[in-house]
Amino acid sequence: MIRFILADLRRLWLGGAVVVLLVALATALGVAVTLQERSLRLGSARAADKFDLIVGAAGSETQLVLSSIFLQAAPLPLIDGSVLTKLSADPRVDWAAPVGFGDSFAGYPIIGTTTKLVAGTTPGFAEGRMFALEGEAVLGATVNLPLGAEIKPMHGTAETGGHTHAGPAYKVTGKLRPTGTPWDRAILVPIQAVWHVHGLGEEHGHEEEHRDGDGHHHAHEGKEHHEDGETHVEGETEEHATPVAEIPAVQPAKPAFALGAASSAHIEEDHHGSIDPDALIVETFGPSTPGLPAILVKPKTIADAYRLRQEYRTGSTLGVFPGEVLTRLYATLGDAKMILSAVAAGSQGLVAAALVLVTVIHVGQRRRQIGALRAFGAPRLSVFTIVWLELFLLVALGIGIGFLIGLAAAQIGAQLFAAKSGVILPVGFTREDLRLALVFLGFAAILAAVPALLAYRQSPATALRA
Repeated sequence: MIRFILADLRRLWLGGAVVVLLVALATALGVAVTLQERSLRLGSARAADKFDLIVGAAGSETQLVLSSIFLQAAPLPLIDGSVLTKLSADPRVDWAAPVGFGDSFAGYPIIGTTTKLVAGTTPGFAEGRMFALEGEAVLGATVNLPLGAEIKPMHGTAETGGHTHAGPAYKVTGKLRPTGTPWDRAILVPIQAVWHVHGLGEEHGHEEEHRDGDGHHHAHEGKEHHEDGETHVEGETEEHATPVAEIPAVQPAKPAFALGAASSAHIEEDHHGSIDPDALIVETFGPSTPGLPAILVKPKTIADAYRLRQEYRTGSTLGVFPGEVLTRLYATLGDAKMILSAVAAGSQGLVAAALVLVTVIHVGQRRRQIGALRAFGAPRLSVFTIVWLELFLLVALGIGIGFLIGLAAAQIGAQLFAAKSGVILPVGFTREDLRLALVFLGFAAILAAVPALLAYRQSPATALRA
């Protein structure tokens, strides 16, 4: 019987190849959607795993997480620098690290932060060492630059019309081990260097006067700095420190540290500064700390994390657990998956209907062959098995190839996504996929039974007279 089936399949190889191709493509669509959605969930969750709490200015929780953890380009309102001072001194906080961004180099974002964040969120150095001077930089694992390379920061990106800062340059001192997060594509520099590049910080804040592109004078006196026409108070003395609940939200139209398109020439001119490449970095933050887009916080306990989140969810500040925001994004992603899965199911249903139609026609054309088999003594069950097994083998082969095509498509998508975002998406089969394969094979068995039943019910005399 097996030889007869194989011989029949060889004789009808072209029609069999079409059946296999249709089933494979329909299956691959559903498999690719499932694998890609699952890998996106796992990859994004792993990327946010190192960050327990984010504190920023009041605004969009989703954008705060996407910008500060996933380094997605978008302007963020600045939070008052005194919040960082309070968090650093809070006994419930293990460490609090500022992040400042807005500059880039060769397509890689330049992130200003502290040694505590680097030590607390990365597995260590693949080569080199931590930055210790204002003019030094540390590379993420996938940044394609050698140790000792010189980095000239650009405000914004080349695609958005950014401008390269004329004076400052960083020297690469180390490269980190892979983390599987967007920070692998980041260039990490001391936060004070980012402030100084943009004309902020203590030495840039005293009685400094400059003129903007319209000819207006702007004086920097004491603790005030101007950003794109707006004034931001950097801090107060410890005796007159503003309570957290009373800190005003600072929302400049074009923040100096917004991750996104380059600011106008006004900001580029007004916030031009320089760094001292040989200056030691200072990671103690006082009342003159400039505004920040976000502060990444490592609470000492889970209870402390919830208390801090609640305390900083005021009218001017926003405390966010990345996991909560991702859960809401996953719900949206789940809705998209349902739509794509419905499309895949619809295509699979159309393929199944087409296969049933083709096989029924095919059985009708083979009535003489079936009649001859019955006339030579082949029992009805044997005829049923031959017809059923031929179609089942073709559909099962198409399902197997479809799973492989879906896996390859998901892996290609994951690689493209990782190259652009830095998030590693783990693509692979699980037990859920095994159950899905069994469901598909069960459907194939039922599908193949339709033409087999038609062949089973044919009498040899009627078939031979046809």
